[in-house]
Amino acid sequence: MSIASMTPPTRAAQQYLRTQVQASSPIELVVLLYDQALRSGQAAREALARRDIPARRDAISRVMGIVTELQSTLDMERGGTVAQELDRLYDWITARLLDVTMSQDARPLEEVLSVLETLRDAWSTIARQPAGTHP
Repeated sequence: MSIASMTPPTRAAQQYLRTQVQASSPIELVVLLYDQALRSGQAAREALARRDIPARRDAISRVMGIVTELQSTLDMERGGTVAQELDRLYDWITARLLDVTMSQDARPLEEVLSVLETLRDAWSTIARQPAGTHP
């Protein structure tokens, strides 16, 4: 398969994602961010197993970027205790991702993926609620 033949699917995938993002509610966008963080975390896991440091670094960086974005959107005034706890959890996730980078140990990454999966499932449940009933 040539590079030229790979370009259209990539563009098609990018267009699909762009359309999906534009058609999503703010809560659905949060779910999309968690989905991408999980995919990047799984890529990091695979790269770690292969001992592919550049791929692991890039994947961890993507997860950290998404977590930073999620953290930066927290409304600490209106979000109260939930926002404060999420902020602390995002700090913990970032620290654990740094541990992966420093130690090349998969355990902190597994912990992060477990927490991200739990958060993603919770936000997905909220997103499925009828409009106007979101917290």
